[in-house]
Amino acid sequence: MAIVEVSVVPIGSPCTSLSEYVADALAVLKESGLKFQLTSMGTIVEGDLDKILDIIRRMHETTFAKGIMRVVTTIKIDDRRDKPNTGEGKVQSVLKKLK
Repeated sequence: MAIVEVSVVPIGSPCTSLSEYVADALAVLKESGLKFQLTSMGTIVEGDLDKILDIIRRMHETTFAKGIMRVVTTIKIDDRRDKPNTGEGKVQSVLKKLK
């Protein structure tokens, strides 16, 4: 299972607030049924990498559908195949070592 962080940013939007565009992209992700966590700086998604990449493409396109002519989408992928991997597991591993 992959853990992916994604951020979709419109360039040249009419105002400085981007929450409208984030909400539209997140609606696509929510419909997918994938596990995700919205953070203040991006969204973390867990699941099959092929499915995640397909959904990210659709999220990216939502911004163009609103009339934006340039979009920057940043993707970070953690695809661990030697054992099960979850976002919560990664956090717990670090916290355990912090003590």
